[in-house]
Amino acid sequence: MLLKTFFTVLMVAGAIAFSLPASGVVTAQTKPKQPQSVTYSCPMHPDFKSKKPGRCPKCGMTLRPDTPAPTPQPSPTPAETKTENYAFSSVQIPNVRVLDQNGKALNFYSDLIKGQNVAINFIFTTCTTVCPVLTATFRRVQTELEQSQSNVKLISVSVDPTVDTPERLRDFAAKFKAGPGWTFVTGDKTEIDSLLQRLGAGVGNKNEHTSMVLIGNDAADVWTRTYGLSSPTVLMKVITDTAARK
Repeated sequence: MLLKTFFTVLMVAGAIAFSLPASGVVTAQTKPKQPQSVTYSCPMHPDFKSKKPGRCPKCGMTLRPDTPAPTPQPSPTPAETKTENYAFSSVQIPNVRVLDQNGKALNFYSDLIKGQNVAINFIFTTCTTVCPVLTATFRRVQTELEQSQSNVKLISVSVDPTVDTPERLRDFAAKFKAGPGWTFVTGDKTEIDSLLQRLGAGVGNKNEHTSMVLIGNDAADVWTRTYGLSSPTVLMKVITDTAARK
């Protein structure tokens, strides 16, 4: 009986020793992290916040999940500073016939570019990914341009001219509160496709269109490109620096 009890005690002690950590100290298990709640906001009205996905009550745009604030960096990220000086000249821009958001016929180069400082992006109205962000950023840039009294014209060229009629572009422009000096461009598909190719923005699939912004000072024939999803502050610096070139 004593021998059986002795072996029982040894087995229990061994089980306890096996379950203990190497240090011999029992520690409380770490509780799994609780998933962080997601907040949604409007690209056009970032002050509007929601705990659920949906649409902005002010403009009807699809709400996007907020991304966590990035760790402060001593210098901007590569995407924020991606600017390209490349071999492009005003002579490459065709003077094709286009329509603006009010249905007015224009000659692209002579009516919108000649002698002007311009920033051109590429969008389509049924886009639900980058186009709303690109357009909201352009609107904020336009506000800053107005405040600084900079004479720079904004141009948004549709990469889907078959669907994007002037009426659709007008409604799209109104949704983002586009002001005077911001022209939305569509037209005959053949003409627009040719224009996109000459501007270095030609695509076979509209969903794969570029997020780059073409920025030009036609009087000095100085052109550059920069990342369209940069902050308005970064875009403003590239635009004003280009406009100041002689």
